[in-house]
Amino acid sequence: MKKILAFAGSNSSISINVQLLRHIAGRVQGHEVKILDLTEYELPIYSADIEKERGIPVNVTIIKNQIAEHDGLIITVNEHNRNISAFFKNILDWLSRLDRNFLMGKKILLMSTSPGARGGAAALEYCKSIFPRFGGQVMHSFSLPSFRDNFQDEKILNEVMELGILDVLTSFSQDVDEDLQEENKN
Repeated sequence: MKKILAFAGSNSSISINVQLLRHIAGRVQGHEVKILDLTEYELPIYSADIEKERGIPVNVTIIKNQIAEHDGLIITVNEHNRNISAFFKNILDWLSRLDRNFLMGKKILLMSTSPGARGGAAALEYCKSIFPRFGGQVMHSFSLPSFRDNFQDEKILNEVMELGILDVLTSFSQDVDEDLQEENKN
C-alpha cells in the first residue's frame, strides 16, 4: 500500500476544487490517502526581501515534508483569470525556494474544475508544464467542466465524465502500484 497526499490549490472556504478533491480522494482504493488543507499553513507573499530578512517560513518546510513522506499526489487546481490562484502560486514559489526539486519522484494526478465549460483547463495546462520543472511527473490529468451541472450530492452526474474519472483513478492507482511491484521484485 502506497501513501498518497491530496490537496487543492484553493484558499476558498466554498471551493468547488476542494469538493472535487474530497470526492476523488474518497474513491482511491488500495492506497492510504491523506488530505492536506493548505489554508492551515499561513505564508507571506513571496519576496526575496522577506526571505533575506526572515528566512524561509517554517510552514514551507512542513508542507515540503508532507509531500516528501508520500509516494503520489492528487492535486486539484482552481483557475483565476486563466492562471492558477495567487494563493497556490505563492506556495509553489516558497517551496521552490526551499528545494527546487520538491516534487522529485512524485507521481501526480492533476485535476481541475470550474463553473464554466473549460473546467479550469488553463490552470491545468500551466501546472502540467511547471510541475516537471520541480521534479514531479504528471501521470494523468482531468478537467471537470461546468461543475454545478456535472456534480451534485457528492457524485458525478455526467456518465461520460464519471467514466473519465474512473479511468484516470484506475490508471493513477496502477502507476503508483508500479513502484510497489518494482520494490517487491528486488
